[in-house]
Amino acid sequence: MAVTAKDLEKIRKEGLRALRETLGTVGMIKFLQMYSDGTGDYTKERQEKLGGVIKEDLQDYLREELN
Repeated sequence: MAVTAKDLEKIRKEGLRALRETLGTVGMIKFLQMYSDGTGDYTKERQEKLGGVIKEDLQDYLREELN
């Protein structure tokens, strides 16, 4: 199913309305300001930061932290 520009605009408007109703105008603006398109190369930065961390390392870490 293809999503048209009209569909995306409707979703955007409904999302903004839901945010405004839930958070109020100021809260909605602050929430939206928390997000940006970002810059850089996420994949490269992730590899640099996490290196050889594997799923088991994360599981072990969480097990230790939660006990």
